[in-house]
Amino acid sequence: MLELYGTKGCPYTRELRESLDLDGEAYVEYDVEEDEDALRRMIALTGGRTVPVLVSDGKVLMIGVQGRGCIVAAPESAGGREA
Repeated sequence: MLELYGTKGCPYTRELRESLDLDGEAYVEYDVEEDEDALRRMIALTGGRTVPVLVSDGKVLMIGVQGRGCIVAAPESAGGREA
């Protein structure tokens, strides 16, 4: 199953979500601003903080949408440091 890492406020996450829905693709969505574990997994997969990220079977299929994306801030519990 596909995994979508994104945020509620990112228009590119919304665009990718809508595209997946229109295509009838099954996916699990993680909001990396609300789920620090998901943020850590995303960073481990991509090495960065750009969303949306689409993953299949542990492999990154897409970062951003057509070269556009949103940058996620470091979690407050990390004191502003990289996770």
